[in-house]
Amino acid sequence: MSSKLNSQKLWTLLTWMIITTLILSGCGKTQTPSKKVYQVGVIFSRTGFDDIANGFKTKMAELGYVEGENIVYDIQTVEGDKLTAQQISEKFVADKVDLIVACGTGGAVAAKKATEGTAIAVVFTYLSIEGTTLVNSVREPGGNITGVRNPGPEIMEKRVELLHQIMPQLKRLYIAYQPDYATAPSTLEALRPAVAALGIDLVETHITNAEDISADLGARAQAEDIGMDAILIMPDAVSQSTESWAVISQFATEHNVPIVGNTVAQAKQGALFSYSPTFSDNGLQAALLADKIFRGTPAGTLPVVTPDAKLFLNYKTAQQLGLTVPEGLLKQAVELIR
Repeated sequence: MSSKLNSQKLWTLLTWMIITTLILSGCGKTQTPSKKVYQVGVIFSRTGFDDIANGFKTKMAELGYVEGENIVYDIQTVEGDKLTAQQISEKFVADKVDLIVACGTGGAVAAKKATEGTAIAVVFTYLSIEGTTLVNSVREPGGNITGVRNPGPEIMEKRVELLHQIMPQLKRLYIAYQPDYATAPSTLEALRPAVAALGIDLVETHITNAEDISADLGARAQAEDIGMDAILIMPDAVSQSTESWAVISQFATEHNVPIVGNTVAQAKQGALFSYSPTFSDNGLQAALLADKIFRGTPAGTLPVVTPDAKLFLNYKTAQQLGLTVPEGLLKQAVELIR
């Protein structure tokens, strides 16, 4: 009997020792992240990406990365006479940041180049990877890079389809684009047959800067026929610039021409609609990737993420243009802008 009691006492003691060890071990793991202050460099190819940064930082905070405590952000924008994307990326490398978040193609290309041969990971966001050499594949990006891609050429086909539902009478669709932009060939390869299948003529204009758009639209404004029934914003650097949008939106307003926007912001600024992932979703998905990297997963093994596109419909613009939006699209829109 005494032997049995001693055995029970021994097992009880061992059980408590194991529990105590697990508790202490757990406490140690909880404290470890707080000892590390992560340095994150964020590079924007242009202004207007605030919602991406906000989405990224908000999600990182939810994951336990508190700004000023265990994570510090250095946010830089390429614009005007400021540093180039390459110079900013090289500065981040010199500062020995733990991660570079690059928004836009230019920033991502520069960050990848600057971090070659280093242990610094790169997470890109808000760009199309088609036509670039940023990753080996969506499933296995390789190297020290992964990220969040915009839906590629397929999203342009969907935008044309949505426009045709609102404007079945559409005959001429205007696009201005940079022929040498990385994603231009794949975008046009998908866009041209999609437009032709709907009996629409694609009115193409080559540009290298915002002045080219201004000159082309200025000449059309002086002509008897402007030569278009709608405008589709292309996903390249010049078309997305603030200067180009100002020129395009003013022309569209003066000539009652609907615009299909490339971003949610453009829909809110007067485009008929936009169909794309939100900037906030881009930032959120980038944060999830960053967290996995900080926890030890190599960036190049994390598949590239594609957020869902959402329809933002400017109902006020549709009314001003005298367009009737099908009930199905009204229900599909995540936001009706009035």
